[in-house]
Amino acid sequence: MTVESILGVLIIGGLAGWIAGLLVNRKGQGIVLNIVVGIVGAFLGSWLFGFFGVTAGGIIGSLVTAIVGACVLLGLLTLIKRG
Repeated sequence: MTVESILGVLIIGGLAGWIAGLLVNRKGQGIVLNIVVGIVGAFLGSWLFGFFGVTAGGIIGSLVTAIVGACVLLGLLTLIKRG
């Protein structure tokens, strides 16, 4: 994995986590947690998209996939916290 690809993962993960935080919780969680949520969300979103047969390509597709996964992750964590 090259430095550019690692940097790309961190940037897309941070953006996805921040946007998902704004959509789900109406606030961000901080840069480090945004990146973690975004990266985990990217894996979850990729699995969900594959499960439903949806494909998304390119940088925008990766960002959308990560945002959807991060929103699902944050939604599940919110439900668990309430219970």
